[in-house]
Amino acid sequence: MGSSSETGGAWSVMEDVSLCESWLHISHCPVSGNEMKFCHMWKKIHQDFCERVIGTTRTDQALSSRWKILNKELAKWRDALAKAMDNHRSGEHLTSETIQAQMFFGATGQGKKSFNHTHCWEVVKNCKKFQIIPTGPTVVLNETPLYETPASDSPMDSPMSQDSPIEKEPRPIGRKAAKAKRGSNSTKSSSKFLEELSRMQAMRIEMDMKQQEHDRAIDVENAKEMEYVRQQREYARQEREYARQEKIENKDRETMAMDTTHMSPDTKQYWKLERRDVMRRRLFRDDGPSNTDWLNDQNN
Repeated sequence: MGSSSETGGAWSVMEDVSLCESWLHISHCPVSGNEMKFCHMWKKIHQDFCERVIGTTRTDQALSSRWKILNKELAKWRDALAKAMDNHRSGEHLTSETIQAQMFFGATGQGKKSFNHTHCWEVVKNCKKFQIIPTGPTVVLNETPLYETPASDSPMDSPMSQDSPIEKEPRPIGRKAAKAKRGSNSTKSSSKFLEELSRMQAMRIEMDMKQQEHDRAIDVENAKEMEYVRQQREYARQEREYARQEKIENKDRETMAMDTTHMSPDTKQYWKLERRDVMRRRLFRDDGPSNTDWLNDQNN
């Protein structure tokens, strides 16, 4: 199997779910699902996958390789769920059962330590390949012993022993003793593991909440800093605008105060036009657009 860069990069949850849907739709087709060859099946799965994931660059070989990984993980999760269902405890709910399934999944010693393809499991859990078949009657822990020897099977159980004032606890013999001991040790280990897992999850949730509070505080500080920078920029812009207007005012005053008595006719005409522009600009700014033909008549 090629690297992730050669097959289109890391697989997203949407791609995994679409692959499971395409596999389920093609391989379980009631018309041609049981008669297709392997290569033809994956070509059809690839075609169906491309219709679900528009613009994908995954090849049929990449889909087949990815399905091998998902198929193995889903099969392990099915077995872990079946084992958790058979080992159901009195009063437990679905969350406890899922935690136990995660424990059994990670205890296999192969692949990942936890199951992270829940969305894929929701797609394929009802198909025949991944259906969970109970292996036996439900065993309820913490209510009755896993193994209880009937009274009639014990050679020590007799009317004399029942009438004896000294009560002795029934004791498994031989293989039963070893089996009962293993069951007891397994139950204690499972309880300790679940307690440790719950404690770690509580610590993780607390750390996540503290991290979220820290991130929110940083976001507030960043927002305040950005607002301060924006105000400073606006203040600087107003200062520049004020300086520009002040410069224009000074130039207009110099233009209107210019002495043209000793100037040549051309220079006088230049300053006359400049003064007219100043007056037009002042009239337009103060009173809005107005008729200034009287200026032209006066100049002419």
